[in-house]
Amino acid sequence: MSDTSSQEMLSFLEQGFPTARAAADTLIRHRRSVFMGGISAEPIAREDIAWLLEMAHWAPNHGKTEPWFFKVYTGAALEALGQLQAEVYQAITPAEGFKQETYDRLLSRPSLCGCVIGICMKRGENPNIPVIEEVSAVACAVQNLWIAASAIGLAGYWSTGQMVFHPLMRERMGLGPEDQFLGFFNLGYLKGTWPTGQRKAGWEDKVEWVGA
Repeated sequence: MSDTSSQEMLSFLEQGFPTARAAADTLIRHRRSVFMGGISAEPIAREDIAWLLEMAHWAPNHGKTEPWFFKVYTGAALEALGQLQAEVYQAITPAEGFKQETYDRLLSRPSLCGCVIGICMKRGENPNIPVIEEVSAVACAVQNLWIAASAIGLAGYWSTGQMVFHPLMRERMGLGPEDQFLGFFNLGYLKGTWPTGQRKAGWEDKVEWVGA
């Protein structure tokens, strides 16, 4: 796979701007976290999932380590994933804190999606790259995937929690001691209308102009 050539990109910008800017504006502004109940379990075409993962693959990363790795669950594997999540929860939870409703929810939740993607950080071979930069690169990859999903009418959310970050889950995901498991992206076709977004404050309140 090769990147878009510089000449092709230049041509695109010359011909597509401001259309390209408007498209980027719309997709970024309308990316949403859509939770269970808002997405369907309808199967998602493999080629669409593959395209999302290809978009994720073009995330920026320091040292070209490409630390992202995704485990894709569809069809019958969703039920097996629910069993895995429930088993890990039971294994790491003290008896006095165990809740049957939580166990049952974890058992059934993946099957409510069209696809679940396990988000992994596989540590690159360059020890000079800090772990936080590897994790940040994976987060950028997920953002790429998320925005791309919005472009084709797919919705979902990135789920984490204590169970996700436990060493047992990392082990069950087949990751090494220097790797990290960062959660699940629960994906499905949108049910109902696209949610309205909001921010607590304007972007200007989160910016300090220095030297301008």
